[in-house]
Parts: sequence; structure tokens; C-alpha cells
Amino acid sequence: MPLQAFQYAESFALRMDEQDPLRRFRECFFIPEQNGKPVIYLCGNSLGLQPKQAANYIQKELDSWARLGVEGHFQGENPWVYYRKRSKHALAALVGSSEEEVVAMNQLSTNLHLLLVSFYRPKPGKYKILTESGAFPSDQYILESQTRFHGYAPHDAIIELTPRDGKHTLETDDILEALDRHSSELALIIMSGVQYYTGQRFDMARIAAAAQRKGIPVGFDLAHAVGNVPLSLHAWGVDFATWCSYKYLNSGPGNVSGVFVHQRHARSFDLPRFAGWWGHEESERFQMKKGFKPMPGADGWLLSNDNVLGLAAHQASLDLFMEAGLDNLTKKREQMTGYLEFILYQLNERKNVIEIITPKDPNSRGAQLSLFVHKEGKALFEKISEAGVVCDWREPNVIRIAPAPLYTSYEDIYKFAVAFEKALHAID
Repeated sequence: MPLQAFQYAESFALRMDEQDPLRRFRECFFIPEQNGKPVIYLCGNSLGLQPKQAANYIQKELDSWARLGVEGHFQGENPWVYYRKRSKHALAALVGSSEEEVVAMNQLSTNLHLLLVSFYRPKPGKYKILTESGAFPSDQYILESQTRFHGYAPHDAIIELTPRDGKHTLETDDILEALDRHSSELALIIMSGVQYYTGQRFDMARIAAAAQRKGIPVGFDLAHAVGNVPLSLHAWGVDFATWCSYKYLNSGPGNVSGVFVHQRHARSFDLPRFAGWWGHEESERFQMKKGFKPMPGADGWLLSNDNVLGLAAHQASLDLFMEAGLDNLTKKREQMTGYLEFILYQLNERKNVIEIITPKDPNSRGAQLSLFVHKEGKALFEKISEAGVVCDWREPNVIRIAPAPLYTSYEDIYKFAVAFEKALHAID
């Protein structure tokens, strides 16, 4: 829908909700309350809301544990020894891959370290990592420690790309130019799929294609991309990726991560990796022999047996994604974020207090707008929080607003705008 078709009016928002084919999914989630009223929850990029069916999914496995004890590993409706396989179909759809290329396991930081063991293979003269500046701190710390582990100084081994003067986001052409210029010394390219601070969605397809032409492994941290934007990791030729499940995937605080490893590496059994029992060839796992034989595909990076209760909560949300349809979610995400953008520009015309630093192009962003506040930013954030808006503040001066199409309504966007307008007047 073009911006000029939007209206800053409650009647318009209610009409959009009536026409929304996904409106019933809001009832599938618990909406937190403040002072006895549902909050305006715009923080799905930090922690997604709880699906009402999550408790039932977890309870089913608790019942199996109570009824079967250890036999639950091989008996019951969902034998635990194979539990991870339940999520493969949905994960493959979400990231654009085959089921062999994905597996749910561990947490994001652990998985990123494990994948770098395999795909960051520095050698003299070719040891550098290309990444974006201002990446999420965990990624920064992981890259620092990985380069040090191999004997290199982070300030020398890590090339951080910064936006042009006066800009907040990176140009794809600048990323590709840096990749080409440094190609002879690069051992790895790793970036966010969607940048956590600015909300910029990187052109993963072009970056991966350029890396392939130079023979450089490329990976992505998809924490803010999975469940948010369409992904085609296999077709793009991405070597590896990892993500968390507690943001847009609504799977619970600190819940299970997932990994993607491209099919071309599925049987690269000589690829260095840290091994664990659960990554050993499944048909021989319980023979308890020495000599690690990795399973084909992403499962070969598994370490430990499945966190069944966590995976049950994860599955409760994944099933909702599959029921809603990924194309439907993408369409609503673009339209809802466009409506939010329209209203913010309307409100800012007179005040000129905020600057939306997230790209305008819907293909260059997801369900997040980052507001660079030029004055009284923390006071503005506190005012809207008091009014029942749940979003988040990122130092030094950014408010992140993130509608989630599964449970955010257009009325939520309108109510946010009313609270935001009052807060702007209050700090004037």
C-alpha cells in the first residue's frame, strides 16, 4: 500500500484490522498488561510474546516424562531422541533451505563459535574477517576471541565497515567494494542479516555471490532476520548461518538456537569441527565406539541431546508460522511497517525531533524502525513507556519500534502514535 493511502485515524486502523487475513492469530498469544490494560507491544525484535499453546506443547512432554521416564526417548508420540526433527520442516521454510541444511540446537553464541571453528580457517596473509561496525556485542566479542585464539590481534584481523559520512547505514556497493579490495587477505565474511541497531536488512544474496566469486566463506547472524524477512540461504549460496528463536520466533527467553550449513558442505567430513555425541552418525550412535563419524548435513554439528522442553515451546510458535503462511506474514509486515513509518513522518513534520535511520526501501528492512532522537530521547522513551508502550531504548539515542505481524494490530500502531504524539508535546 503506498504511503499516501494511509491515514492517521483510528477508523482507518480498525478497518485495516477488519480486512487483515491474519487478525485471528493475535488471539493465539498472551498480551501483557499494564495497569489492567493490554500494553502496546512493539518489542518483538527483543523478545516475542508467548503463544498460548506453548504450555500445552511443553505439558505433553512433561506428561511423557512422568508416564514413561527414560523410555520417553524412544516411546510416546514424539520420541525425544528424534525430537529435533519436528522443527526441520518449518526451519527450512523460514530460512529457504532443505531440511538437511538446518537443525535446532544450543544458543546463538555457542553456535557461532562452533561454526567459526569450521569456517574461519586463517593462514598467514589470509586471516582477516570482514564485518559491519557496531555489530551486536556478542558478535564483536566472538570475533575478537576467535582471532586471538588463532594468534591474531583483533584490531588488525577484523575489518569493520562503517557508513559513509552523514549516513547511518551501509551501502551495498561499499560492502562489495571492500570485499573486492580486501579479498586477497580475507579468510571470512560475516555480517548480520538485519542489523540490530539500525534495522538495516543487508543484501545477503549479493554479498554471498560476491564472496563465492572470490572463494571466501560467508556467514550471517540471523538473530533479527529469521521469522522477520524472507530468506533463501540455499539459493544465495550462504556457507553458514545461525540465529536465536526468542525474538520474532516467539519461542521463549533464551530458548534454542538454530544453524544452517549449506548442502555443499553436507559431506565434507574432513571439515574441522568440535564434535559431540549427538552429532555422530545416528545409526551407530548407541554403539558407543571411539572415532567420531559426523552425520551428513547440519546435524553433524550437533553436540548434545535435544533440550526437549525448549524445543516443545519452539514448536508451538513454528506451527503458528506455518499455519499463517510466510507470504502472508511478509505482506503484513511490509504494510504494517509502512503504516508505522507514515505516522511517524506525520508526527515529526512539526517537531523535527526524530530521524528514522532504518532504510525506507521495504526490501532493505524488516519489521523494525529505529528512531534516532535528536533531543530528550530518554525522556521521550520513558513517556511512551508510562503510556503502556513496550519498545526498547538503545544507547546513545535510539528507540527501536518493532511490530510483529502475528500479534500486532493496526490499532496498536494507531495507539502507539497517540501516545507518541502526547510524549512529543510533553517534552517540547
